[in-house]
Amino acid sequence: METNRLSAEMQDILISQMTKEAEAAQIYLALGIWADDQGYGGIANFLYRHAQEERNHMTKIMGYILERGGRPRIQAIAAPPADPQTLTECFQRVFKHEVDNTEAIYRIVNLAMEQKDWATWNFAQWFVKEQIEEEKLALELIDKLKIAGGDRASDESLFALDSSLESMPDDVPLAREATADDPK
Repeated sequence: METNRLSAEMQDILISQMTKEAEAAQIYLALGIWADDQGYGGIANFLYRHAQEERNHMTKIMGYILERGGRPRIQAIAAPPADPQTLTECFQRVFKHEVDNTEAIYRIVNLAMEQKDWATWNFAQWFVKEQIEEEKLALELIDKLKIAGGDRASDESLFALDSSLESMPDDVPLAREATADDPK
């Protein structure tokens, strides 16, 4: 008896999203290492926390595939791109990555609607809400850096920005504890 409640196409797109989340974790980790090396410990800590959050997202998708009777697969991921040259470039990469991820989530939502896979559609809504928050956060990073003076910011402004990111809450909630109503 077949117990997989996901179509082959849906399982494949979810596995692709798992891979995208793993790649995102590596990108954030690489950006965090770059920031740490540049002396921005607070920014690095912020990026390290986001790397863990992306791994949590990967695990959440993996768990969903298993719950629906599917079999997740671990796929190879690409190496992160070369280091950014500036904080502006770093933060712009964060934003671009989040927009790309949002588009991938929308593809899952659209496929779920086409297939009338309401369980997956409902599951994907958590990620839709999460991406709204992630894009907003990335835009706020860009805005804060602009207010500080962009790439010509004074050392004092960059120190304040770095300190504000360092003082953000350090706990990344586990994806399995989040819900659509409380994405944490």
